Amino acid sequence: MADIHIHREHALGLAKARKIAWKWAEEVEEKFDMACTVIEGETSDTVEFTRTGVHGRLIVAPDHFELDAKLGFLLGAFAGTIEREIRQNLDTLLGAAAAQGSKAAKPAKPAKAAGTGDVAPKATRTAAAPLKRAATRPKTR
Repeated sequence: MADIHIHREHALGLAKARKIAWKWAEEVEEKFDMACTVIEGETSDTVEFTRTGVHGRLIVAPDHFELDAKLGFLLGAFAGTIEREIRQNLDTLLGAAAAQGSKAAKPAKPAKAAGTGDVAPKATRTAAAPLKRAATRPKTR
């Protein structure tokens, strides 16, 4: 079995990191036919993912992401390629979030529809198949 470990620091806070984790989970469900379960916690979340030959988890914290995955024998031969793909995907999502954060400081002007003085309608996003959401962890003090 091959192991993959990826650690990414960020300064997004838990709410924004949670949104990125959901987006990541939706993408891997669609692109790689993964089954993902999100376990929301008070101080961090866990995204568990699995499919034949792969299982792992993504820890979502206010200041970092921590991904650990185990690849079965057949997929282990592609561990380098799979790890590069995951790194690239996480970096792209984090980069987009950082860019949105800098745009939030300076509000953008609404785009105008071509040939009219009207504001163009906002694009709508079709919801992907819903992820499984596990019950929130009980509060422990």
